[in-house]
Amino acid sequence: MTITDTQKIQELLDRGVENIYPKKEFLEARLKEGQQLTLYTGYDPTAPTLHIGHAITMMKLRQFQDLGHKVIMLIGDFTGMIGDPTDKSSARVQLTHEQVLENCKNYQKQASTILNFEGENPVELKYNGQWLSKMNFADILNLTSHFTVDRLMERDMFAKRKEENKPIFLHEFMYPVMQAYDSVAMDVDGEVGGNDQTYNMLAGRDLMKDLKNKEKFVLTTKLLVDSSGKKMGKSEGNMIALDDSPEDMFGKVMSWTDSMILKGFELCTKLPMDEVVQIETDMKNGINPRDIKLRLAGEIVKTFLGANSAQKAQEYFVTTFSKKEQPDEMPEIEFKKLSRGFIIELLVESGVVNTTSEARRVIREGGVKINNIRIDNIHVEIKPGDVVQKGSRWFVKVK
Repeated sequence: MTITDTQKIQELLDRGVENIYPKKEFLEARLKEGQQLTLYTGYDPTAPTLHIGHAITMMKLRQFQDLGHKVIMLIGDFTGMIGDPTDKSSARVQLTHEQVLENCKNYQKQASTILNFEGENPVELKYNGQWLSKMNFADILNLTSHFTVDRLMERDMFAKRKEENKPIFLHEFMYPVMQAYDSVAMDVDGEVGGNDQTYNMLAGRDLMKDLKNKEKFVLTTKLLVDSSGKKMGKSEGNMIALDDSPEDMFGKVMSWTDSMILKGFELCTKLPMDEVVQIETDMKNGINPRDIKLRLAGEIVKTFLGANSAQKAQEYFVTTFSKKEQPDEMPEIEFKKLSRGFIIELLVESGVVNTTSEARRVIREGGVKINNIRIDNIHVEIKPGDVVQKGSRWFVKVK
């Protein structure tokens, strides 16, 4: 049984939406008909954690699910081995199937903070290796006959690579072809994805017309970017993973630029849009953006980890950073686990950094303190009772 409430449908069609193909009115009419639609979003397991960019599309999927429509979470265990060339200036490093499956082993658990995998209308989990790995060469030749090289070369990253005399590999051409076939294999009514996935999703829309004479809708969501148009990422240190601790999630939101505040409320929280509009007005009237960002951080943690976690994360942030105090509780490491007792060893052993070279770099750049004193010597010895701080959010106590 689907829900055709006009207000809820408009919220689905408007909030966080960049574009709808073939047009908004088409999808609106389908939703108001009352028939159950089947739709999906694909997630390639190129890393072991889902992040807030994935969460944006999942929140849109949840709106469809709450209206009674059939939602599929598609794991790209086959496409993930190749890697989506979107926004890439060079070919991705290819992964083995074992690496891909290892990466996605916790995806359903992470996604369950947003999507409902139980009940009368559960989200269905599928893997595109179920059909793509079974195709023979004749199948692939037949599939590629529905695409032209000119159409594939329309992708901006390919055009840029050609201008820069950088190689474009044939397997990268195949990525949108394979993603397009996902729609055909599952015989869906629609697909949801970030705006950067428009090309791939429209390829599926075209293929559905050719092979099934079916009008598939495509809904693209807005992207969470800073004022320069740059997405969050690991290198910037502000990528929020869905398995981050509440304190880390809160602190990362507080590091966002002010230009990301309104989009953050729209895309990553359940705050009613009339309140988001009021926040925009308040900001124009001169309210301190930091106060608004505190609310945003709390709303985001509440959305993904719950209200209690949000309250504790805010208290931790205010105590640690606003008042410049060390937290009462912090991770601990036993001194006897350190064979040599140097600061570099502690940083690696505690998981604060991944490698010794990263530890050296952070220390030399002045990013490490011992007992609130900044150090720049990589050979400093530590002792029981020392509190080591990296950056503004990570503390480790030696016991």
